[in-house]
Amino acid sequence: MLAAENYRDIEEKILKGERLSREDGIRLFHCPDIAWLGAMADYVRKKKCGDIVYYNVNCHVNLTNVCTSKCKFCAFGRELEDKGAYSMSKEQALAVVRDAMKDPDLAGLHVVSGLHPTWTFDHYLGIVKALHETFPNLYMKGFTGVEITHFAQISGLSIEEVLIRLRDEGGLQAIAGGGAEILSDRVRGELCPNKATADQWLEVARTAHKLGIKSNASMLYGHIETLEERVDHLLRLRELQDETGGFQTFICFPFLPKNTELGKSVKQTSMWDDLRTMAISRLMLDNFTNIKAYWVMLTVPVAQVALGFGANDIDGTVHKETILHDAGATSPTALSENQIIRIVKEAGRIPASCDCNFNIIKKYE
Repeated sequence: MLAAENYRDIEEKILKGERLSREDGIRLFHCPDIAWLGAMADYVRKKKCGDIVYYNVNCHVNLTNVCTSKCKFCAFGRELEDKGAYSMSKEQALAVVRDAMKDPDLAGLHVVSGLHPTWTFDHYLGIVKALHETFPNLYMKGFTGVEITHFAQISGLSIEEVLIRLRDEGGLQAIAGGGAEILSDRVRGELCPNKATADQWLEVARTAHKLGIKSNASMLYGHIETLEERVDHLLRLRELQDETGGFQTFICFPFLPKNTELGKSVKQTSMWDDLRTMAISRLMLDNFTNIKAYWVMLTVPVAQVALGFGANDIDGTVHKETILHDAGATSPTALSENQIIRIVKEAGRIPASCDCNFNIIKKYE
């Protein structure tokens, strides 16, 4: 591997397994050699986790799109009386999963939602409890740090008490990675001031990890953040991972501007920005085992290429994703397991279905 002359020092660090600095990360975002970046990230990926690519056979359950946050980057949220607003009952949520159960290999649920202005924490908990009791063999990954902060605020419970109830009564086994956006007070103050702060999001993850509940982490990039803020976001995640070791995978979310308040002023990221960000995330997050190429947002072809840019996780079958498609995602709303297996094998990797804690269910050599 030969980098341009002014990146040789970073290449030497990577090959020696040394930690990259904030300055290194910023320099990498200005690196014009995308092929070298991909090669370095792929080198680290192979050394750290081999050739297995993880995926879930899962079903997304988005309980409501009614939300008080009014984030400028969101196309999913609605006011209570808006056209297209919905709020699932227990029976409707169960029906979504029963439909997904037509796939005999369905293994898990991914439950995320809006911050409904009238629902109580017990209402949310009652729905996931019903899902868990009706489908006890499906693993339960649910809610983001934003939602869990909201549950604490509306219930008067501590973050720890909310998490314990979700785990013990609702069957929660892992936390979703969304809601981190960019962990910058400047960015959040402008784009999403009505929901959890950066420190609150991190505190939910810290508390969950101390309780033995693993979580995912993410970054929504390509809107108003600077490249320096992208790097700082990665460093805050790396610091917490040093402390707890509880993050399981990191997800790069490129911002999809269609149908959002930012849509008139922000253009969608390029494939090159997506691949560069994927590679740099692998290089900077040296204490994360898994990096996800989320095909729903990247599109299937770009996610497949991203498997050569540091990613070793391609998410799952999803079964009717809605949140990101409201923002203009052009990917399918679901993939079959056979499609995912083909996509991974075409990239020269070994597909392996897993649960929400990355325990392998079946490997396809």
